[in-house]
Amino acid sequence: MTETEQRRENPWLSLIVNIAIPAVILMKFSTEDTLGPVGGLVAALAFPLTWGVVDLVRDRRWNFISILGVISILLTGGIGLLELDPRWVAVKEAAVPGIIGLAVVLSLKTPYPVVRSLLYNDRVIQVDKVESALDAHGSREAFEGCLVTASWLLAASFFVSSILNFVLAKVIVKSPAGTTEFNEELGRMTALSYPVIVIPSMAVMMIALWYLFKSIRRHTDLAVEDIFKG
Repeated sequence: MTETEQRRENPWLSLIVNIAIPAVILMKFSTEDTLGPVGGLVAALAFPLTWGVVDLVRDRRWNFISILGVISILLTGGIGLLELDPRWVAVKEAAVPGIIGLAVVLSLKTPYPVVRSLLYNDRVIQVDKVESALDAHGSREAFEGCLVTASWLLAASFFVSSILNFVLAKVIVKSPAGTTEFNEELGRMTALSYPVIVIPSMAVMMIALWYLFKSIRRHTDLAVEDIFKG
């Protein structure tokens, strides 16, 4: 087992670093008598940006979602530091998950569909055992069709995120970039992103995982403990 497989990310620590700390900095420490609008924005973006870069270096592999996450953070910082029209925040917030959703669909035309790295992977599922059972039951081709359906469900989770991101940004972010009010609005948007965006998107993703699990059971007759790891 590799070091990457042994490592398990702490979800609470991830939430604190990527959502809680940036939101608090933007809402409470971006005034003129604290860090200021620019200093507050840079400090808030430093936490998720550093987290993403360290994660990439530590895993020693290129993960396109992690890369898009870092790009998203840099774009947010660029919009604020260059004082662009705040409408670009909504465009950026919708574009990143939208691009991921399109990548999931387009990857079906390649030898490396994204669904295999996100859901059907050896960190979650005992892929070797499942593959052997598929061959034994002569159902590999039928299961490949199920992976296509799971890919569309996975893509749907990102498209839901894209729509909700756009609506949330349009409703909240209205002040000119580079101002304390703009940073405070970014903070509120960041704080609300988990209950408003992440939870519904994760619900759709869990439906995709449930569908994949049921498909594996149907085509292999394996028990639960023979499908999932740990």
